[in-house]
Amino acid sequence: MQIEQCLEQIKEIKRIVIKIGTSTLTHKTGMLNIRRAEKLVKIISDLKNSGKEIILVSSGAVGVGVGKLGLPHKPDEIKLKQAAAAVGQCELMYLYDKMFAEYSKTIAQILLTKDVVTDPKRKENAMNTFETLLSMNVIPIVNENDSISTDELETPENDRSTFGDNDALSAVVAKLTGAGVLIILSDIDGVFDCDPRTNSEANLIPVIEQVTDELKKCAGGAGSSRGTGGMLTKFAAASQACEAGIYTIITNGKKPEGLYDIFDGRQIGTLFLAKEA
Repeated sequence: MQIEQCLEQIKEIKRIVIKIGTSTLTHKTGMLNIRRAEKLVKIISDLKNSGKEIILVSSGAVGVGVGKLGLPHKPDEIKLKQAAAAVGQCELMYLYDKMFAEYSKTIAQILLTKDVVTDPKRKENAMNTFETLLSMNVIPIVNENDSISTDELETPENDRSTFGDNDALSAVVAKLTGAGVLIILSDIDGVFDCDPRTNSEANLIPVIEQVTDELKKCAGGAGSSRGTGGMLTKFAAASQACEAGIYTIITNGKKPEGLYDIFDGRQIGTLFLAKEA
């Protein structure tokens, strides 16, 4: 399929999952980046007004909790990270509720653990909840339940009990809800042929048909000290979503107005092509 056709298809997609990471949502202090969050909320609300169904997968609970508690840095001890997540999730949802209310939008909190999607009955219940909320014009805001699940905070190689990061969670939510496109808001413009933060000659890769080992070599570790994900986790999420027939776009969360470009049929960031049925 021609890229132009893909862009036209994406333009018409109604159900969207948008994932925003901690490094995009917060300042280096861990406190919420209010200007960026307000702009994102305004644009999502406007897209809702145009008829889109939007599910927001939001990181930031631990980061916001660290700022709220006045801790000097993200703690290393798991129980302290869990405490920060509990405080931060409350603060995060309060702020989202307040900001979305400015545009007459209702939100809902959904905290997931992996057993929700591995257990058939719980999976059905989760799907029904999402469908009901979306039918009522509500914006579900999803996070992993970090106060209970520790895999995102510290991931043993042999532990598959939880998602591990919110990039993976966003792909699972996109599949669970039957979304047509997954948009991952990163702290850079998309996927590059080398690290743009260390090499000024780096070139953006506009379209990826398949994630190869060569591409993975371009990716490093965690994107920042405040987040848990990096480009490798985004590749994994994109691969999972595309395999399920869901377009995936990685673009810069510092420029949330790019969401308008996507649904105006313009290409921004890096587009991962969905596998055709």
